[in-house]
Amino acid sequence: MRNIMVFILSAILYSCLTAGIVAAETKPPAEGGVLPGIVLDMPENSEFQQYLGIAGKQTFTIPEIKAEVVIIEIFSMY
Repeated sequence: MRNIMVFILSAILYSCLTAGIVAAETKPPAEGGVLPGIVLDMPENSEFQQYLGIAGKQTFTIPEIKAEVVIIEIFSMY
């Protein structure tokens, strides 16, 4: 009975851990396309918050940054 419970719990844990991998994007956005929504943590430094124009929140998204142009550099580590 204990072995069955361990197997069931292991199967549930495995399915929860792999769900994010299955749901991940497999292709990059098309050239000229739109990036998926990215939620970023608020910088701790108040000067950075003021510079970005995003003070007073816990998180922010890229379109909330007060700028004419936002340059995003994406690194592929693998």
